Amino acid sequence: MIRVQEDDFDFGKELARLTTGRTDVGGVATFLGFVRGHGQTNSAPLVSMTLEHYPGMSEGQLAAMESEARDRWPLCDLLIIHRFGDLKPGDKIVMVATFAKHRVAAFESCQFLVDKLKTRVPFWKLEKTKNNSTWVMPHTSDTAAAMHWDSNV
Repeated sequence: MIRVQEDDFDFGKELARLTTGRTDVGGVATFLGFVRGHGQTNSAPLVSMTLEHYPGMSEGQLAAMESEARDRWPLCDLLIIHRFGDLKPGDKIVMVATFAKHRVAAFESCQFLVDKLKTRVPFWKLEKTKNNSTWVMPHTSDTAAAMHWDSNV
């Protein structure tokens, strides 16, 4: 399941909704991303971060990643929630959860989705400090992490 939304979400409720009453799930791996108090582009404290996305294209890329993860690992279910809009330090940005019969499939697929999310999905981050605003540029470490999965097909 994929959701791109402006509203906050409750991590515990999301997990409970997808696990309650299920006996096919042996393990769940999760990633929960937050807005940090200091930006990636400078050391000044962040006032806020604005996340923009390309509606339709973002969901399409996430759906393609979901399909690829399901093809590569025997998953019982998965969930990706990504927020957009104006966020404050400490706010949740993204949740990725993978549900599988066994831990290896859950761990690997969760890492795959997080790594690919950083490079494949059109989200843009504008960091705002007291004195300026700066667009966050792609990091070579994110590209390398995503490319790792291309060689492990």
